[in-house]
Amino acid sequence: MGKNYSEYTEYIVEQAKKLLSINSPSGYGREVTDYLLSEFARIGVKAERTVKGGVLADLGGKDAQNAILLEAHCDTLGGMVHMIKDNGRLKLTNIGGMQPNNAEAENVTVITKSGKTYEGTCQLVNASVHVNGEYGSTKRTWDTVEVVLDEDVSSKEDVRKLGIMSGDYVCFEPRTRVTETGYIKSRFLDDKLSAAILMGYAKYVQDNHIELSRRVYMHFTIFEEVGHGGASSCPAGVTEAWSVDMGCVGEGLNCTEHEVSIAAKDGGGPYNYEIVSRLVELAEKHGIGYAVDIYPHYCSDVEATLSAGNDIRHGLIGPGVYASHGYERSHKDGVENTFELIKAYLED
Repeated sequence: MGKNYSEYTEYIVEQAKKLLSINSPSGYGREVTDYLLSEFARIGVKAERTVKGGVLADLGGKDAQNAILLEAHCDTLGGMVHMIKDNGRLKLTNIGGMQPNNAEAENVTVITKSGKTYEGTCQLVNASVHVNGEYGSTKRTWDTVEVVLDEDVSSKEDVRKLGIMSGDYVCFEPRTRVTETGYIKSRFLDDKLSAAILMGYAKYVQDNHIELSRRVYMHFTIFEEVGHGGASSCPAGVTEAWSVDMGCVGEGLNCTEHEVSIAAKDGGGPYNYEIVSRLVELAEKHGIGYAVDIYPHYCSDVEATLSAGNDIRHGLIGPGVYASHGYERSHKDGVENTFELIKAYLED
């Protein structure tokens, strides 16, 4: 990032850490949206909670009939209590694409409907290697892992007395770390890192009293991981919408953690060709590190916005993220390149 904008990198990283510290599996969004609203109020950006529970921010801009909507989601993967077992352990059902393979041995928080919380650990059933001779060969599924509560319980009735019941949220510890070398490691960088990037750009516009040529809205959704986050709250006058989400890093792809990903196509089909081409043109012009990729196992908020019937052009960008839907990793370089590309597109 240019030297005049480096302060926003640090702001973005700090906001990502704060967002990641707030439990928000899909549908449990009140706490994270409370934080968004308070931070936008602090930096002077107009924002409101939507009926559905997300946050819609308005950065202003001259042309309200050719507005752009930038979407990022603050909901994460997670779990929910499916049933309480006779021995006091909890069987889970997953929220979104949470995988039992990498949920195992993770610390969790159970949130009851009264708001009381309990700690526990997601473990393989019969988790001791010295006891279970089939530990290594057991397939990890939501039937073979369970939550062991850090409470003195040994029966279904013991657990019920705590106020725990079916339908209670189970939140997985993010384990957020930022290294001296600039790497950002955590569960749920998808998509709280990009949400923080949008917050950073909003702060930049506000701090510098920038009047944008077109109206810019930002929608922070709380149902993306279950498919309908962007299906509502598209303001009148919006002709273009993007998901600002993660860029995938892996075999057969071009993007790294140091670049901004520009998606040409994903599981929902191709993105708008003119937008993709313009993004590439601007990245080249401004020396922004980028990659163009196709993601066959990926869909985004903006595809829900399209499916809801909105007549818009659509795009998808975001910082490169490795190990998606697991213990994810990105880098400050990817943050900076994403910020710079948004800035170039809206201001060039």
